[in-house]
Amino acid sequence: MANLTTHIAGLTLKNPVLTASGTFGYGTEFSDFIDLERLGGFIVKGTTLHPRQGNPYPRLAETPSGMINAVGLQNKGVAYYIEHIHPQLASLKTNVIVNLSGSCIEDYVEGARMLNEVETVPAIELNISCPNVKAGGMGFGTKPEMAFEVVKEVRNVYRKPLIVKLTPNVTSISEIAKAVEDAGADSVSLINTVLAMAVDAERQRPILSTITGGLSGAAVKPIALRCVWQVYHAVKIPIIGLGGIMNATDAIEFMLCGARVVEVGTANFIDPAITMKIIDGIDEYLDRHGCQNISEIVGALKV
Repeated sequence: MANLTTHIAGLTLKNPVLTASGTFGYGTEFSDFIDLERLGGFIVKGTTLHPRQGNPYPRLAETPSGMINAVGLQNKGVAYYIEHIHPQLASLKTNVIVNLSGSCIEDYVEGARMLNEVETVPAIELNISCPNVKAGGMGFGTKPEMAFEVVKEVRNVYRKPLIVKLTPNVTSISEIAKAVEDAGADSVSLINTVLAMAVDAERQRPILSTITGGLSGAAVKPIALRCVWQVYHAVKIPIIGLGGIMNATDAIEFMLCGARVVEVGTANFIDPAITMKIIDGIDEYLDRHGCQNISEIVGALKV
């Protein structure tokens, strides 16, 4: 067996497989299907400083090779997570990472400050795809200067590993990645969902209550691979790749393009045990190719 141990952003992972925020709940929902402690880690559902009700229904739409969601970060807030949810997860022998979102810089900063005080939260994944209500709803991650500002302010109060999740809905994702690296990010994860919509032709109406939402699943993988490849050649900090990973081969493709770690998202809805199969599949691939360490395939694409 090859060595799957992975080091990223100050974290040590048993293997390079995480689960993506918003597709794995708080982890405990999957404990009947998999051994959570066998994961490199998992990222809990998006958490905001203040409770959010989410968007009105309908907020999910199935599409060819994917799904569109407009859930809207429904959650009970950072304080509730710290007091009621995290104590149930803290003893797990894996990395339980919190995905932190916000509608203004002050919310991000306060949420990060609170999580910084929780010893058993090893890292946060900063979701900068959220709309900045003070800038007319424009996502923080859509302009380099906005991305830099929010990450810099969070970095000032958060002392542990800081992962920044990037949106593909930009002209140059490499510019955004470089901006957050310069602001102090320890790692970047990409991609978040792709802006999309679905239509009910018979009713002549959009399917989602919000009209548009975020596309995920196999359909976005080619976009995600391109983004990872571009960012790998633009920054020095490690990359976490996600977007349409449905099996071990998909995960390996991301690693060949430069991702040191991968996140599995929509596939969890189809097969709740898929992460275990992906870990085994990566191991088998490394053995088949004579690799002793997982790091040997990171960025190893021959071009």
